[in-house]
Amino acid sequence: MHRNKGRSVLIFGGAGFIGSNLAQWFLTRTDARVHVFDNLSRQGTHYNAEWLKQIAHNSDQLELTIGDIRNRRLVEKAVSSADEIYHFAAQVAVTTSLHDPRLDFEVNVEGTFNILDAARKSHKKPFLLYTSTNKVYGDLGLGKPKRSDTRYFHPDHMGVSESQPLDFHSPYGCSKGAADQYVRDFGRIYGFPVVVFRMSCIAGPRQFGTEDQGWVAHFLYSALQRKGVTLYGDGRQVRDVLCVKDLIRAMQAVQQYLPQTAEQIYNIGGGPANTTSLLELMESIRKLTGVRLNYHVDQTRPGDQQVYITDHTKLTNHTGWKPQISIEQTLKLLQEFWHENQRVTMPSVADYTEPSWNDVPALGRAS
Repeated sequence: MHRNKGRSVLIFGGAGFIGSNLAQWFLTRTDARVHVFDNLSRQGTHYNAEWLKQIAHNSDQLELTIGDIRNRRLVEKAVSSADEIYHFAAQVAVTTSLHDPRLDFEVNVEGTFNILDAARKSHKKPFLLYTSTNKVYGDLGLGKPKRSDTRYFHPDHMGVSESQPLDFHSPYGCSKGAADQYVRDFGRIYGFPVVVFRMSCIAGPRQFGTEDQGWVAHFLYSALQRKGVTLYGDGRQVRDVLCVKDLIRAMQAVQQYLPQTAEQIYNIGGGPANTTSLLELMESIRKLTGVRLNYHVDQTRPGDQQVYITDHTKLTNHTGWKPQISIEQTLKLLQEFWHENQRVTMPSVADYTEPSWNDVPALGRAS
């Protein structure tokens, strides 16, 4: 167990999918003080906050601030005492960015700027890790892919490296891309260690998947509930999938290997060994659950990448990190989470209501 009393960790979006997994890691493996900052607006975040409270056993190791990263005052207050900052708070859906690009900009760019400016003013020069997205690379310029019965593919393409030109293709790509450039250059100019992860598909426990975000969980939960899904396109689109537990390992690796990793951008995902198309994932779900997922087809969404596979060679070379958990194992972890938490993963169940914000003050709610 890694012990470091006095270490102060701040997680923006800390009650979300990735944030709650990271908070659990710190609460169970270190003596670090963990400050979760979240507006609790997404499905399941109240539930995750209560789960983290139980892990902390009501101790002062965990603090929760219910707030929005667009609130500069609250952000500055939170950052002022942090040694490490993990920034996951974001508007996360391409579709939302198309419908409301101003909201997308305000959260992803202005909110990130608030965090960076607060870190700039901090005397601690905190380590800061920011999670960006593969969407900053747009359609990749690979041309028309070939196709098999179940997937698209480019025969000579083994993955996207960090040398791939930026080509945003959507308001979401613009906002996340602008933010990840701000993060890197604030670190360089103001002298505090920063790392950017451009992530592919992340999946695993504590994910409350929806059609717009968390598609692996969305497909599995829909099958378990005997509900259909919509395929936007023909289902041959390919992604590499990374289990959230492997992602948390990667976060610890880049922090451990400072200063080599400082100011670096890393593409992170499951890589070529962990790729699947939508059609192939549905078959994997059938093999796991015995349920054949029903679907209907709609038009391809704007800005969708037909094939995205991560080349994580840079991160592997710098830290030794590699994915360890397969897609099949990730699906099993998701299935276990669903069965253990059906009152949340099945929001239609009559005995579940989302807790109100007034249920959370014991966690250290800030005004």
